[in-house]
Amino acid sequence: MGVNIAVTSEERVHRRRPSLVGRAVAPYAFILPSLIGVLAFLLIPAVAVLVISFFNWNMLSPPRFVGFRNYVDILHDPIALHSMLTTVYYVVLNIPLQTIFAILLALLVNRRLPGMGVFRALLVLPWLAMPVAISVVWNMIFDPTNGVLNNLLAIVGIHPQQWLSSPVEALPCVAAVNIWQWTGYNMLFFLAGLQSIPAYLYEAANLDGAGRVRKFFSITLPLLRPTLLFVLITSVIGSFQVFDTVYVMTEGGPGTATNVYNYYIFQQGFQFFHMGYAAALSVILFVVILLVTLAQFRFVGRGTTYDMG
Repeated sequence: MGVNIAVTSEERVHRRRPSLVGRAVAPYAFILPSLIGVLAFLLIPAVAVLVISFFNWNMLSPPRFVGFRNYVDILHDPIALHSMLTTVYYVVLNIPLQTIFAILLALLVNRRLPGMGVFRALLVLPWLAMPVAISVVWNMIFDPTNGVLNNLLAIVGIHPQQWLSSPVEALPCVAAVNIWQWTGYNMLFFLAGLQSIPAYLYEAANLDGAGRVRKFFSITLPLLRPTLLFVLITSVIGSFQVFDTVYVMTEGGPGTATNVYNYYIFQQGFQFFHMGYAAALSVILFVVILLVTLAQFRFVGRGTTYDMG
C-alpha cells in the first residue's frame, strides 16, 4: 500500500530558497582564498617586519630587544641617507618620462587602423618579460666594448660611453631600462581612459573651433586625471621599491652611484645579517612611500571625480 505525500508549491519554493545564514556566508567563502593570501603574504609579514625592527638579530643567535636603537642608528647613517636620495633621484628620472611617453603612446594607438591591435600588443611585450632577463640583455647593450649602443654611436662618430661604469650615467641607464619596460603597461591604462571619454565633448569643441592642443588640455587631460592618479601612485611605489634591475645590472655600483634604498636594505639584511636594522629601514621606506602617496592624493587627486550625466 503506497503513501502519497503531497508537496505544495510553497514548500518546493521554500526548499530551493537558501537560508539566511547561507546567503550571509556565501560571499565570504568566495573571498576567503584572497583573504588568506593577503594575511599570509602581506599583513603577517608586515607586522613581523615591524616587530623585528625593535630587535638586534643576525638570524643565528636569539634576537635581542633594543627598542628604537635601530631607528636612531638610521638617522646617523650617511649611507642610508645617500641611498634614499639616490632613490628619489631615480624616481625623478623615471616617473615623468615614463608617464609622458605612456600618454603619448596612448594617444598614438587610440585609432581605428588595420593592425593596431598587434601594434598595441608589441608595446606591452617589454612588461611581460622578466626583469632579470631584461637586465641581462640591456647589460649586453650597454657593454662599453662590444655593446650595440656604443657600436651605433661609433657609426655617427660619437666617442664610446662607459654607461654602467660611469657614476654619472649608471643610474639614468637603469631608469631608461625601467622606462622602456613599463611605458607600454601604463599606456594600457591611459588608452582605457581615453576610450571612456565621450565623443560628444570633442564634437562640441570642434564646433567651437578648438585645436588639438586646446582639446587635449581642456578635455583629455582633465578627464584623464583619475587614470593619471592611479598610474602615478602605482609607478611611484614601484620606483621606490626598485631592486632587481639594480641588482643585476650594477649591484649598486659604480661605487654607490646606484645604491638605491631597497638594495641597501638587501645588503643589511642578507649580506651583513643585520635583520633588525634592515627591518627598520623597511619601515622607514614604508612611511616615505605612504607620505608620498598621500601627497599625490592631495595635489593630483583633487578634482578627479566628475559626473558625465
